[in-house]
Amino acid sequence: KRGGMMGNIYSMGLALQVLGSTERFYAPREWDCAQAFSVVYSHDYSQTTAITQVLPALVGKSYLEAASLNCDPSSGMSPSRQSPKLAPTGGQRALIQVHYSIINMLQGKHFSDSISVWVPGGSTLLKVLQAAEEKDPQVFSFQMEQTSWGPMVISIHGLAANPEDRTYWQFLSGEDALQEGVGTYKPRDEEHIQAVFSTY
Repeated sequence: KRGGMMGNIYSMGLALQVLGSTERFYAPREWDCAQAFSVVYSHDYSQTTAITQVLPALVGKSYLEAASLNCDPSSGMSPSRQSPKLAPTGGQRALIQVHYSIINMLQGKHFSDSISVWVPGGSTLLKVLQAAEEKDPQVFSFQMEQTSWGPMVISIHGLAANPEDRTYWQFLSGEDALQEGVGTYKPRDEEHIQAVFSTY
């Protein structure tokens, strides 16, 4: 389903490890290994936690077997596999415009506000949030906390997520939930990103 994506890009590494090590238990039902790996190969991994979870599947070894991994080119290890793309660095980048909305129809005083900001192409969503806050801090202020997966937005416009009432800020592109966090997702030019106060 969904072009090989299992869960989201964060869970792909663990899913590939599990399916790769237990695929014989799924017979006669098969899973499309090539399609799942194509998702991994096309993603720009930059977070350490995500990289460490996807590496065992990429080399076809568990962490327990990694110490004996032979990386000599003559070993023929995974000749058909390519490395995941590395995020581009440096260089002058053209500006892109990103449309950003914050929406709360769940608790307290409801609001729906939008803004358009310019950021360098290749910027993360976090840069978009910072640009929006700089342009209109009364409306687009936000707070975040660092996690092992990178920065996580916990409050926007003074409205904080709360695990007790199972609320959080969900980020979407159009109607699709983003599969990456604000620290790694890179919006396209003219993309509309929404932060919607939601429950789980």
